[in-house]
Amino acid sequence: MSSHREAPGISKDPVADNTDLYAFVSPDKPDTVTLIASYLPTEYPPGGPNFFEFGDDVLYEIHIDNDADGQEEITYQFRFQTQVRNPDTFLYNTGQITALDSPTWNRRQFYSVTKVTSAGPQVLASGLACPPCNIGPRSTPDYPALAQAAVHALPSGEVVFAGQRNDGFYVDLGSVFDLLDLRPFQNLHLIPTPAAPGVDALRSFSVHTIAVQVPKTHLTRDGSNPTDPTRATSVIGVYASASRQKATVRLEGGQLVETGPFVQVSRLGNPLFNEVIVAMGDKDLWNSLPPSADNQFLHYVQHPEVAKLLPVLYPGVFPNLAGLSAARADLVAILLTGIPAGIISGFQNFTGNTLADMLRLNMAIPPAANPNIFGILGGDLAGFPNGRRVADDVVAIELRAIAGVTYPLVNSSFTPDAAASAVTDGTTPASNPIPFLPAFPYLGVPADGFNTEPPSPS
Repeated sequence: MSSHREAPGISKDPVADNTDLYAFVSPDKPDTVTLIASYLPTEYPPGGPNFFEFGDDVLYEIHIDNDADGQEEITYQFRFQTQVRNPDTFLYNTGQITALDSPTWNRRQFYSVTKVTSAGPQVLASGLACPPCNIGPRSTPDYPALAQAAVHALPSGEVVFAGQRNDGFYVDLGSVFDLLDLRPFQNLHLIPTPAAPGVDALRSFSVHTIAVQVPKTHLTRDGSNPTDPTRATSVIGVYASASRQKATVRLEGGQLVETGPFVQVSRLGNPLFNEVIVAMGDKDLWNSLPPSADNQFLHYVQHPEVAKLLPVLYPGVFPNLAGLSAARADLVAILLTGIPAGIISGFQNFTGNTLADMLRLNMAIPPAANPNIFGILGGDLAGFPNGRRVADDVVAIELRAIAGVTYPLVNSSFTPDAAASAVTDGTTPASNPIPFLPAFPYLGVPADGFNTEPPSPS
């Protein structure tokens, strides 16, 4: 849901569909920042014989803005190439895959990493191996070891990984899109039923993830190591994108010829932005534009549709929100400009007045000793919306912000409704039996196809 099938156009092109973006100071290597962009939503693990993979025809990018203009100064580009050992078998593997060069692994992917700055493009590495998909205990008997072998340290100082991961985003999709019938509060819904625990609809599914761990000094505009949270140079903006070449010609025999410049078809900054903030008629347009053009979507942030729906779907639960007609300056700060100094004690991730949907990370804020999944709303300045960590409960955080919890930051006379600070879909990291990892690439090992149960018919 964070950006899974979030627009009509990209829902038909899953290998180019951004699902989630994360940016955080690495908890085990606090002199680095980890950037993670995932693609290809809702991969069902028993997905053979043609298992999931990155698109050889897609340009995947992670962009960093370090001078507060809404435009990238640094871009990491990832291009993939698929190699088939034996075209005369239908099988992905003809025996166990015990290493990245196992001769029984028939369809392998490799990739290059290019860093683009004002000085031009610099190829950091090429021919890097992806791990296979997690097929099952016979085909991939030690999948964690295979995945770890696909973590590559580059001579330039970055560490990279590209391959299948468990989808770390947890959300009760079934309740959210059934008239926002949040199970813990469905007894208060317009159509009430007894309250129930949330259900993580994505717990069994995988995504394809690109992760890069970067020294902080590679990201600041002046090459410094950020230690002062008040300094503008400590803050970066991050977004991810996917692009395809402008023209595709379909030839007889199933061949495709692609040509022309690359055109952006998907992007992602803050979770849920295009999903639930932008209206359907503008979703495909939003995906095609850079963040620096987001001023045209300002009205969606100032007057979010979900804020209008909550009082209707939960009668009497949000009376103060129902009467709030002012433009939501708090949401503009959270999503489009960053939070200025003086709003939250000891914190800012402000990037100026350019309206741009990006994750904004103050790299001088150290990792939390005891992380709170509610991030800044839970008193943890190292969490969303200061960047985004893999375990942050972005659904509850954004629901609570939209419900009015953050509006007193810009208007102290407003009193949020009692339910605003408790609203949730009822899912937590514990809703997914696959744990996050304590080290890079942090997202959990994908479920294997043999042991994955089919989705519930309900």
